[in-house]
Amino acid sequence: MSEYIIEMCNITKEFPGIIANDDITLQLKKGEIHALLGENGAGKSTLMSVLFGLYQPEKGVIKKNGEVVQIKDPNDANDLGIGMVHQHFKLVHNFTVLQNIVLGMETTSHGFLKMDEARKKVVTLSEQYGLRVDPDALIENITVGMQQRVEILKMLYRDNEILIFDEPTAVLTPQEIEELMKIMKGLAAEGKSILFITHKLNEIKEVADRCTVLRKGKYIGTIDVSGVSKEEMSEMMVGRKVELKVEKGPAHPTDVVFETEGLTVINKDHGKKVVNGVSLKVRRGEIVCVAGIDGNGQTELVQAITGLMKPDSGTVRLKGEDVTHSSIRHKNTHGLGHIPEDRHKHGLVLDYPLAYNLVLQSYFEPEFCSGGFLKYDKIFQYGDKLIEKYDIRSGQGGRTTARSMSGGNQQKAIVAREIDRDPDLLIAVQPTRGLDVGAIEYIHHQLVAERDNGKGILLVSLELDEVMNLADRILVIYEGEIVAELDPRQVTVQELGLYMAGSKRKAVG
Repeated sequence: MSEYIIEMCNITKEFPGIIANDDITLQLKKGEIHALLGENGAGKSTLMSVLFGLYQPEKGVIKKNGEVVQIKDPNDANDLGIGMVHQHFKLVHNFTVLQNIVLGMETTSHGFLKMDEARKKVVTLSEQYGLRVDPDALIENITVGMQQRVEILKMLYRDNEILIFDEPTAVLTPQEIEELMKIMKGLAAEGKSILFITHKLNEIKEVADRCTVLRKGKYIGTIDVSGVSKEEMSEMMVGRKVELKVEKGPAHPTDVVFETEGLTVINKDHGKKVVNGVSLKVRRGEIVCVAGIDGNGQTELVQAITGLMKPDSGTVRLKGEDVTHSSIRHKNTHGLGHIPEDRHKHGLVLDYPLAYNLVLQSYFEPEFCSGGFLKYDKIFQYGDKLIEKYDIRSGQGGRTTARSMSGGNQQKAIVAREIDRDPDLLIAVQPTRGLDVGAIEYIHHQLVAERDNGKGILLVSLELDEVMNLADRILVIYEGEIVAELDPRQVTVQELGLYMAGSKRKAVG
């Protein structure tokens, strides 16, 4: 009997213009948590998609318990006990949690769905692993963190023994991450084998037994996590020393560039105020961070500011102008930049080429358009300039379809587009979600450079390290209200956590 439950031997996978996996071997032991580490575009998700049957490799074989197996599609993977939680969840938004979990595994009687047994099993699993989801909630009405839990329940419901987590903590709060780490350790203790794609070195140190590092599609090595430092791991991953802490001098804020007064948004479904009388100011030359646990009104606050949602009352001012009811385009052309929370839904047109995505906010300007006709040469020239300047990795340059790029490179494209438009106020919502240390370092540098360039930055983040590292002022949001204004130099992470959980409040003014 092989000591490895899964072996991927000499896997090669190619796409037009790029070798995503170049002769990679990965071995997973039974009952271990094995991390897969690498930069965006290093080939981690591709390799796991090969294991899950979403892609067929050009070369190489997969073995389970020493026997060669054929995985032609995800059904074959499920039959072999392999489950996967994707970085971008595979959920039907107008179905309930329960319907999503049983999808493809439904029990029927005389053509009718029988959900009672399924409901019992889901509720039991949910309680057993501390996942606490409402089986009757619609996916479109629950937070991204809750959707993540639904994906995990889908795997547990199918009794999978090999669990692939692709960036599982990218969308979770610190408390949820802690919970997930416990769940993963519990699953491994029960004999499940876990492959864990992540960029977060702290998490690898906390839960992984071994770690395989990929760089630019090639295998760099497999290490025992306990014997290697975070600095050594990041160097293996990026090929150079990486600054894990943000270097920035003190802020020198000047005049107010942006403010909201009494901003309120009422949820139309349940009539509650999801944003409740929020007043805040951002000055030129400072990074103001809105920190909070996911689902406390951050999303609605940003959508009310940017124009994706109409506020029920209150005022939004940009450079002194009341833009509360202005169009999105007016805001964008008058100094607002926006790195959205959901890069797929609000950041990119996935089936457009990269170059088109880089001019989504400016294609109508004379530089790119004349007499109603687009100047394609200019668009692709501009695309090439941004691809080089912001190190966006894409197999076919500006012609690469956005959908085919790695999550991190999609994010870099959005950051490039928004910063290059030279906005007075940049709203950055979870700008480093799902990025590797090299890309995080780069985007943090960009945000600090914008601040030092006299721009106002409104950062919304769930990452406590990011909040503490980048913010000049922290505004804590809880149940739609700003409950504290804090100085990152005078507050501990633990104290910040208490404010975020609503256990502590402080007068704001």
